[in-house]
Amino acid sequence: MIPPASGRAAGRASVAIRSVPRTPRLGVNSSAPLFRRPQPRPSILLQPTAASLHHTQCHVPSHGNVRLPLQATNRVNTAHPRWLPGRVLPACKRYSLSTTNPRSGEEAGGGKGPNKGPIVLSGVGAVAVLFAGYQWWVLNGKGHETGPPDNRPSNLPRFRLSEVRQHGADSHHPWVTYEDKVYDITDWVGAHPGGDVILRAAGGSIEPYWKIFAIHQTSYAKEVLAQFLVGYVHSADLGPDGKPATSEVEDPFADDPARDPRLQTLSAKPRSAETPQDDLADHFLTPTRTFYVRNHMWVPGVNDADKHVLTIQLPDGDEKAYTLAELKAKFKTHRITAALQCAGNRRSHMSEMVGPTNGLQWGVGAISNAEWEGVKLVDVLADAAGAGAGSSSSMPPGPWNQSLLFGSDAKHVWFSGLEAYGASIPLETAFDPKCDVLLAFGMNGAPLPADHGFPLRALVPGHVAARSVKYLNRVTVAEEESPTQWQRRDYKCFGPNQTENLDWDSAPAIQEMPVTSAITRVTINSNVPWRVKGNCGGTMVKTVSRDSNKDGGGKSAGETGGPGGGGGGLSLRGYAYSGGGKEIIRVDVSMDGGQTWQQAQLLDNCKKREAVAKAAGEDESCKGSKSWAWKRWECNTELPSGSPSCLTLVVKATDETYNTQPQDQASVFNPRGNLATAWQRLTLCPNPQPRN
Repeated sequence: MIPPASGRAAGRASVAIRSVPRTPRLGVNSSAPLFRRPQPRPSILLQPTAASLHHTQCHVPSHGNVRLPLQATNRVNTAHPRWLPGRVLPACKRYSLSTTNPRSGEEAGGGKGPNKGPIVLSGVGAVAVLFAGYQWWVLNGKGHETGPPDNRPSNLPRFRLSEVRQHGADSHHPWVTYEDKVYDITDWVGAHPGGDVILRAAGGSIEPYWKIFAIHQTSYAKEVLAQFLVGYVHSADLGPDGKPATSEVEDPFADDPARDPRLQTLSAKPRSAETPQDDLADHFLTPTRTFYVRNHMWVPGVNDADKHVLTIQLPDGDEKAYTLAELKAKFKTHRITAALQCAGNRRSHMSEMVGPTNGLQWGVGAISNAEWEGVKLVDVLADAAGAGAGSSSSMPPGPWNQSLLFGSDAKHVWFSGLEAYGASIPLETAFDPKCDVLLAFGMNGAPLPADHGFPLRALVPGHVAARSVKYLNRVTVAEEESPTQWQRRDYKCFGPNQTENLDWDSAPAIQEMPVTSAITRVTINSNVPWRVKGNCGGTMVKTVSRDSNKDGGGKSAGETGGPGGGGGGLSLRGYAYSGGGKEIIRVDVSMDGGQTWQQAQLLDNCKKREAVAKAAGEDESCKGSKSWAWKRWECNTELPSGSPSCLTLVVKATDETYNTQPQDQASVFNPRGNLATAWQRLTLCPNPQPRN
């Protein structure tokens, strides 16, 4: 308990509360339930009868009832003359409570002084205890706090900022303030999407950090925080605007790298940005500078890449460390071409077609394709377990091999990054050489750039990009999957009807990605301008005048119609992709909403790159062990003849196992908007210019 101020100690009753220890914070060895809605804490209902409870020197209002949480503190002191404990609410902990005579220091009810009454409360559940005492103390008004008029709801206590500061990052119960309210975030730290980063604000205002982390400027973030409200900032600490003064904080994003201005930014801090439409349409290997960016926090600084240390932790607790220089020297380097895609790619399509979803409203550009260079994770795991460098090439993959090296209980591999992000994959994926899981240090023929994991990242091809952890500094072989928010909650899906009170533990984490496709560019050769009806979702639409093409002596791609015949040319470009290394075998395109179809031409850039590699005497194709890259496609056709009318363009893809996309977003709707992989629909309408 915080020692009382000497000037007020004499006029204070105290209430001793003894409770079982709090649930430990989420950790590797914690058995606490993960990511459930916080349950009501044990609490006391205070009634305005005699004395006020003073919880770790908190100040309560002078009228109305207040519900005071029972936390890890051992003693709650009364400090306000108008409050007295009334009853204890239902709780799932065993606790006891007693009051102390403010004059004698003895437990009240023992017969000394004028303050007599029933005192001791104990048990499990709802127990009602009435107190009769402290009339003299009430009449004399001892200990009353002064400050500006307080017209806020009186059902919660008031806290001085000095008290809030006592609940900093090292406290068992960290608190933050937002505007004029106080929140106990103890139960949220383990579930916070940013992990322990939220503790930077503990003991003070969270507002400066929310201004930096602009992604929090949503009603959803405020609704989450509201669950942890415990009181109000005392009126004596409020300024003229009704809020406490806040100070500037160090911006953790100050050293983030400069970005290409063509990136389509959705969130500046942390940076989340789509690949621009031109680069989606024109490049098989996405230029590194415009590869889509999905950062969950700031970019950590690493000065000497070769000295960067990766620690491998085995199930028995043994650890082995490798510098990046040692990884490069000890293990064979591999190169694969693989697409990475965010689970929220095309989320804006789902929101537009069905309803609001929670998350960044990505269009079609949260996917990119690159050539990655690194060492295989299976080689490093085998070496760390004592099998020797390069031993994976002589050991067939299989559960027996995993059990031999790590024991039969080991099932998962955790990846942890320098900036606190973490996720995991099944051990069988990590240990299969054909899955091509890399510890990558190169991208498109150069070292990893800062936004993409410098100096080292995991690269898990065919899987949701959330598993390819950047800024990698630790790999852990474990019995259970990673306990992080990003593994246990963020990247999961539910049925279209499951929108409230979600049981996150019941749904598996997203790993391999389903089949998807998108239109990245539409070029219309017409003398009439065309426009997109509704949200284009990141697709570029251009109208090219046929007359201007004739004047220039050429035709745009896809122009097949003429002034006296068809309505003009239509050219579509896009990508298709399927997880798990499954190759795309067909892309179907429709111009009438799916009534009639035609097949797009697949652009197999990997074959061209493979021929170049063989000519150079290299032993690896661009595909790696499986089809990890995206497949680009194009379709050149003509607009309908006669009077132009609106077109509903549709695209869908099919992979080598004949998995295809769902027909509409409603069938795969989920509140997080993950895996919005239904047919893309794009409605185009002629937009004639008004006559003068």
